[in-house]
Amino acid sequence: MRYFVLLILLLPAFLALSFTADLKVGIVGTDTSHATAFTRLLNDASSPAHIPGARVVAAFKGGSPDVESSATRVDRFAQELKDKWQVEIVPDIPTLCSKVDAVLLESVDGRVHLEQARQIFAARKPVFIDKPLASTLQDAREIARLAREAGVPWFTSSSLRWSEAVTQVAGPGITGAITWGPGPLEEHHQLDLSWYAIHPIEMLYTLLGTGCEEVTRTYTEGADVVVGKWKDGRIGVVRAVRPYSDYGAVVFRGEKSFRSSPDAKHDYRPLVVEIVKFFQTGKPPVPNDESLEIFAFIDAAQRSKPDGRPVKLASLN
Repeated sequence: MRYFVLLILLLPAFLALSFTADLKVGIVGTDTSHATAFTRLLNDASSPAHIPGARVVAAFKGGSPDVESSATRVDRFAQELKDKWQVEIVPDIPTLCSKVDAVLLESVDGRVHLEQARQIFAARKPVFIDKPLASTLQDAREIARLAREAGVPWFTSSSLRWSEAVTQVAGPGITGAITWGPGPLEEHHQLDLSWYAIHPIEMLYTLLGTGCEEVTRTYTEGADVVVGKWKDGRIGVVRAVRPYSDYGAVVFRGEKSFRSSPDAKHDYRPLVVEIVKFFQTGKPPVPNDESLEIFAFIDAAQRSKPDGRPVKLASLN
């Protein structure tokens, strides 16, 4: 009887612990600085920037030998995860999934995301898929189909969605927008703007929302200008600069324009906060349909690249 009473008294504490215990997170792909940066935010409880609720406990290295930024960093970042953050390095994705509650798919090479996501969905683990979602529109659509079939929640996003360059000018009444940012290319990605220009493109969608119907792209060696025409008549413009640039945005509200500050800050913390909320609730902060339209926008821009002709999103198959 005494033990029964003790159990009743302790039950609320056990229940509270079960709801507050950190989620165990696994990383697929240690070939990007995001792997270590996100882990620092989640695992370093002594940091003022620490995000509670989840902890990285395991990682699968992955890596793409033909992509320089992957091949030259995958082992280094894996070693840092192991030595500095006590993350277990595992040999494959099924093993990783057996040890975690949720997955960060961080592989820098979008070509491998479909096959890696397929294994994560098979294990029924919610997943954040870092940019680029995929290397083709077809792969992006297949990722969405497989997730829907498996009943697994997922989302993808650029960290720039929550940057000051966006939040300073976001809000109702926007009649048009211009965003800009770096646009270096990577030869192995069929949709070349998915590699880095995804950032200013996602900024544009954060400001205007979905509904683009036509895309035109002007390409030069030093920059791309991509113009999207929305169904309601609004126009959105993305300027992707090579080799690099700052990030910024201008929005129009009727006759007035509003520009983000030249020293607008951005970091990974707001994105990782949203990732943890997503892992806890299963509700993506960015609708999957919006992410797929962004990829259709990029696909249309790729088709427009050779001759600058307008490409309608409805024509993409």
